[in-house]
Amino acid sequence: MNKRKPNSRLIVFSLFLTILLVYSLCFNKILFHPSNLKIIKGEDKNLDISFPFSIDYGKEGNIVKPIFNEGQKYFKKSYSINGTEIGETKFQLKFLGLIPVKNYNVNIVNRPELIPAGNSIGVSINTKGVLIVAITDVIDIEGNRISPAKDAGLKVGDSIVKINNEKIVTAEQVVSILNNVKEEKVRITVLRNKGEFDTVAVPVQSLQDNSYRLGIWVRDKTTGIGTLTYYNMNNNTFGALGHGITDVDTGELLEVENGLVMKARVSDIQQGKKGDPGEIKGVFYKTDQVIGDIKLNNEFGIYGNLKDEYVDKELEKPMKIAFKDEVEEGKAHILTTLDDNKIDKYEIEILKTTRQDKVSQKSMVIKIKDKRLLNKTGGIVQGMSGSPIIQNDKIVGAVTHVFVNDPTKGYGLYIEWMLNQEDKQ
Repeated sequence: MNKRKPNSRLIVFSLFLTILLVYSLCFNKILFHPSNLKIIKGEDKNLDISFPFSIDYGKEGNIVKPIFNEGQKYFKKSYSINGTEIGETKFQLKFLGLIPVKNYNVNIVNRPELIPAGNSIGVSINTKGVLIVAITDVIDIEGNRISPAKDAGLKVGDSIVKINNEKIVTAEQVVSILNNVKEEKVRITVLRNKGEFDTVAVPVQSLQDNSYRLGIWVRDKTTGIGTLTYYNMNNNTFGALGHGITDVDTGELLEVENGLVMKARVSDIQQGKKGDPGEIKGVFYKTDQVIGDIKLNNEFGIYGNLKDEYVDKELEKPMKIAFKDEVEEGKAHILTTLDDNKIDKYEIEILKTTRQDKVSQKSMVIKIKDKRLLNKTGGIVQGMSGSPIIQNDKIVGAVTHVFVNDPTKGYGLYIEWMLNQEDKQ
């Protein structure tokens, strides 16, 4: 009986498809790798790039040293680079040494060190101007229903920063000015979406108490509890919360005129449950407990300066940070304050990391694993935001948000993104 000979063309074609599939997987992985790289001076950076791809350093490679890593198999050979000097450079990834595939921008830096915190803090923020939290009608002394604020184009979420060119700081100041001018037109300078514009309104005498009103409810400050993330010894700055402070009524991010951070004492813990994230409740006093000033409030946290005496007494030793592409899925821990106002270490797991070339809040997904913490809080609760995340003896990020339907899980923000905010103060 004759055996059929294998079709040589089919074998070659199958082999070609297999090789093409392997190369396609490598190519897809490379395309989604960040184009902007930070490399630590003196440390090797594995680029996970293998044959048939190669790196062309051109004339830009004078501050990096290429390293070719030999593997057991040809496809396991890969490239690493070592930063020899501080500075910026570029290189190009090529296919078979000929076809350009991707450009890389490389920044050679020293690895920053920060002091990890985890301290519970009280936060008090004075807004820029006064924030409009509600707009209502005013019933004047003749019984007419009028809304001067609506007529002037004012909206909830606007901040009034000036009235008749007088800088507005407090809600009481608005009341005083309106009752002084009475029924005269007032020029109002409004801050909306980071831009200012002027409008005109006429106060109305209220039937309720004979005072002059525009039909607005305003707020000039807010307070709350959070967690200190880090202290930067190089410039005396701190970062905390990992997310911005928003107004409870409008949901708008508060524009900071000035603010304070204070020592806080945990007074009670409301456990988190499905649909209810829970809360750390605390008390703080402005008298002799002020530990620093707030200079910036944005969607990635609050930032400012701490007093030297607080740093010397309350904070520990510096720790190196991990850059975003060094953070791994797996075991880690957080530092936070619960019992006896003492910072403690609690085990977590980093479930997912996100490759991000631009700053974003949701950098990683984390899960609380420590039974002690789960028994006390049920997971991540309000007030825990800002707790530093530590992995492999490096600060990698901060806790930011909780999953409402699963309090054991939440989001973390890369510490690299928090450090980038310092220049905006």
